[in-house]
Amino acid sequence: MPLQLNENMKALVIDDEHVIRANVTEVLREDGWVVSEAESAEHAFELLGRETWALVFCDVKLGGDGGHDGFAVLRRFTEEQPQAQIVLMTGHGSAVGALDAVASGAYDYLMKPFDNDEVLAISQAVRNGIEKRARQNTTGDLLPPVYTSDIDLVGQSAAFVEMMKLVGRVAGTNLPVLVTGESGTGKEVVARAIHRRSQRAGNAFVAVNCGAIPAELIESELFGHVRGSFTGATMDRRGLWQEAHLGTIFLDEITETTPAFQVKLLRALQEGEIRRVGSNHTLQVDVRVIAATNRDVEGEMRDGRFRQDLLYRLNAVTLHLPPLRARSEDIMPLARRFAERSKRTGERPLSFSREAIAILESYHWPGNIRELENAIVRATALCDGIVRPEDLPERISRSVSESPPQTQEVAASASPPPPDAGETDGQLFSLSELECRHIRRVLESTHGNKQAAARVLGIDRSTLQRMIKRHNLEEVKTDADCA
Repeated sequence: MPLQLNENMKALVIDDEHVIRANVTEVLREDGWVVSEAESAEHAFELLGRETWALVFCDVKLGGDGGHDGFAVLRRFTEEQPQAQIVLMTGHGSAVGALDAVASGAYDYLMKPFDNDEVLAISQAVRNGIEKRARQNTTGDLLPPVYTSDIDLVGQSAAFVEMMKLVGRVAGTNLPVLVTGESGTGKEVVARAIHRRSQRAGNAFVAVNCGAIPAELIESELFGHVRGSFTGATMDRRGLWQEAHLGTIFLDEITETTPAFQVKLLRALQEGEIRRVGSNHTLQVDVRVIAATNRDVEGEMRDGRFRQDLLYRLNAVTLHLPPLRARSEDIMPLARRFAERSKRTGERPLSFSREAIAILESYHWPGNIRELENAIVRATALCDGIVRPEDLPERISRSVSESPPQTQEVAASASPPPPDAGETDGQLFSLSELECRHIRRVLESTHGNKQAAARVLGIDRSTLQRMIKRHNLEEVKTDADCA
């Protein structure tokens, strides 16, 4: 039976923290919902059989004797009440968590602390969805199961988490996807994540670097050839496109292909068929295409190097991966993951000195995640269990020491630098001390309002909170010792 608006404005809030549970409940009730509360997964499972829920807010980490978490709640609700919209909440958010949540059927994924406006926006969107389903008389399908996390999808920055939510939403479709971003941002990692969470996950994922294949050979490599079609073609050969049948093909550096080949690629996308080089027969091939480029594809199209019709066919969904410098709060989680992966068996866990952390977080990372991984692999091979500045590549330390501190740039954009921003009576300060002093001043100017301070600094609130903790500024009201 379709959900009726007047019968299904029922919401359930599940969280073992009373304050959060009460706050979300209050916002929903003010928006017209009939709200029930549960402090554990077990209590939620009891309520599951009693009512038809339209909206469920559930914490990822729950108390209770059963050991169930928010993902267990998500699975039960999507199996038994697939029309319920589940929002997972967490104080320990990550990009992989967002990806797994949305790919597994969650409506959204909120990272604490979140604003009441975010809860209200979800409430109103779900209300609109209920009205739409009631008009269309749809019942919905069961959503896909929870998948294992990807080791290289590490991050908790707002930009990356939002990107992973979109990845989770498109993974279950058959739409072609265009992934853009600078070299080293992880475009193939994201493509593999989409494949693993799709209905094609049990079939092949074929990665092709279009820029590494000579122009005269790329058609044969992708579509195959028949014997005698050219010199050296001594037997029939299947192409990589056919190898990916019922699976996914990843076309990296798609803008490196020639316009002549792009015409043939467009036909393969439009018609779902290919023709081997030298053959008069077409073959039907069912392939999902994910393409990627580190170039400005719109600019390539305007300059006549990339076909407009192929671009519009490829970019049904476009995912732009942010560079590492735009998600600086992900640098250390990534660095620790690479360090853990690089250490030899039996070695104790590696750690990073404060000076090394300051350098890693201040460096521009033109090579993005790939450059960070290489730097950490080198550092773990040279260090004595603690990564220090001297263990990092010289270019990184030198670049940071020669460039203006980021904190000074932020300060300049917000207000003129105070007299002692860089020195006082001839005394010079380290980058860490400068950061501490500037954060303290901004907090004082906003009277302790962290949200306002984060806006002035040009960072998100979770990043500011970590910086406050790092510099022991939690209780700062007036001048504090940042040395």
